[in-house]
Amino acid sequence: MTKEEKVLVIQEIKELLQDAKAVYVADLEGLNASQTSDFRRQAFKNNVQLRVVKNTLLQKAMEQIEGVDYSEMFETFKGNSALMIADTANAPAKLIQGFRKNAEKPALKSAYLQETFYIGDNQLSTLANIKSREEMIGEIIGLLQSPIQRVVSALQNKPETVEAKAEEAAPAPAVEETPAPEAAAESTDAPEASAE
Repeated sequence: MTKEEKVLVIQEIKELLQDAKAVYVADLEGLNASQTSDFRRQAFKNNVQLRVVKNTLLQKAMEQIEGVDYSEMFETFKGNSALMIADTANAPAKLIQGFRKNAEKPALKSAYLQETFYIGDNQLSTLANIKSREEMIGEIIGLLQSPIQRVVSALQNKPETVEAKAEEAAPAPAVEETPAPEAAAESTDAPEASAE
């Protein structure tokens, strides 16, 4: 690889990392060609960008990123490395976990997400169980909507309750009016009885 090619690769990696929400580095060594192709297809389906990279070029690209110090991850850059970038924090971890049901690899080397570093394959289940920001926001919105829905439901049911009370109150005067004609009928019956 020429120096110019290396510069281009470093620039491409930097562009991937620039606004990355979740950065994973995995070990794909030991996967055969069909397994690697299958893993790439699954990554694409799950909106995970996957790129096999040279460790030295990955490290140089990470050193040039402003705002994040990736140096904690550098010690894991040995052997074959695949850079995985995703918007959903746990997507790469779930992808690796799912793929490992049928194979030993890929293995997690390191990850950076939500301003925290995760080093080693033993962190995979922790990462897979992390809720993404979108999932957390969804849960919070659900919790906030629950009381609001109760209030709206109560307000919507209130007019029905008022109407029901009005209907109960309306027959009451009719009941009072009904005895009055009966009383009049009794008063007309009374003179007939006296006429006999």
